[in-house]
Amino acid sequence: MGDYSRLALLVSDSDRAQEAAEQVFRPLADWVPLEEADAAVVLGGDGFMLQSLHAMLDADRIVPAYGVNLGTVGFLMNRNRQPERLLARIAKAKELSISPLAMEARTQDGRTQRFCAINEVSLLRETRQTAKIEVSVDDKVRIKELVCDGVLLSTPAGSTAYNLSADGPILPLDSQLFALTPISAFRPRRWKGAIIPDRSCVTFRVLEADKRPVAAVADQRELRDVAEVRLEIAREKALTLLFDPGHTLDERIVAEQFVV
Repeated sequence: MGDYSRLALLVSDSDRAQEAAEQVFRPLADWVPLEEADAAVVLGGDGFMLQSLHAMLDADRIVPAYGVNLGTVGFLMNRNRQPERLLARIAKAKELSISPLAMEARTQDGRTQRFCAINEVSLLRETRQTAKIEVSVDDKVRIKELVCDGVLLSTPAGSTAYNLSADGPILPLDSQLFALTPISAFRPRRWKGAIIPDRSCVTFRVLEADKRPVAAVADQRELRDVAEVRLEIAREKALTLLFDPGHTLDERIVAEQFVV
């Protein structure tokens, strides 16, 4: 529990979130700009939460975020209940620290771009032809040629997102692991992916890049025509999510494995 006396209100563009902000949430507190805040209340869905967290990373102004679900899934959010007790709920909220992935990508024309990803970094083919990707872990080649639609590296926080849709494993938040998951692998046909320590550095090198172009996507940011992508955890950029007691992300990750 923390002392969050100065709160910023971040609101999704959706009609539902905008209406709730005006009618319910704005009257609850004397909101301050994010750069002056001790914490942020985020109204919207998971996509807007990711957008808000990335804005903090870009501005190098990271404060705890308490999400109120006004979207669909709301995996990173708290339930929208008893809004009149919002400030009391924030005061009792439990902190959860998550570290993003740091991506350094080199494009075919030699440019280098750096992004962070909270959920995952995925490499995806840009054309009808399958991608060919060399996969290395800690500078040791593990797969010389992965022929696939793509491949992704997921954090525990993102393991129930795209990674799960690609049949990757769900990772407990305190596991200190990454999920390395192929997307529609053709060769090696039986390779289902790997679970590796989060202290590892993973490198994807695109083979035949001119003929088989590949894009890298770090959460919501896309970089096309990549030649090589290096990934490692960015512990110095740790983010803090606030959850109501009994509704932590850990519990949601466990519960997700029993959905039938």
